[in-house]
Amino acid sequence: MGKVVVVNDLMQSDYRYELVAPQREEFDEGFTPDLTPKEMLELGVFGGKYMNDCRNEFPTDWFVNAKLSSEKHDPTLNYFKVNASQPLSTWRQKGWISQYDPRGWFQWYCRYYMGRRIPDEDMRQIKRWKMMTRHIAQIRKNCKAGDTECRPVQRQALLHWAYDSRKI
Repeated sequence: MGKVVVVNDLMQSDYRYELVAPQREEFDEGFTPDLTPKEMLELGVFGGKYMNDCRNEFPTDWFVNAKLSSEKHDPTLNYFKVNASQPLSTWRQKGWISQYDPRGWFQWYCRYYMGRRIPDEDMRQIKRWKMMTRHIAQIRKNCKAGDTECRPVQRQALLHWAYDSRKI
């Protein structure tokens, strides 16, 4: 704790943040993700094209078995083999991107997981994470329990938000 992380990648230059909480600890009471960032990367999220230029910021072991694409977004790398992503331009247009995390929610989650805390931003992102439960309700309403072939786009989207949709 107290370590300062300096970020220099394609989207941020000399961005600094402090780790003020132990890794994977002191999460907000209402924030209980099913998956760690490492597990998400290993399962296949974001078409493998999310964190290629910022690996130095995070633990090396997160990337050992990560499904990544160095060339382009590849939905076949996703766990459910479907595209469940919107372009970053859409995220920006809708106001979902903050100055702290120009890659969006998953970047925020990785940094939060590591121990960064920005109270207002954390509450905003946790609120967005909670709103994804509507997709869980739709899967439960429309699919037989354990039928992972039912609603694969919604299931993949839930994986992008650290909900383990394989278990619904």
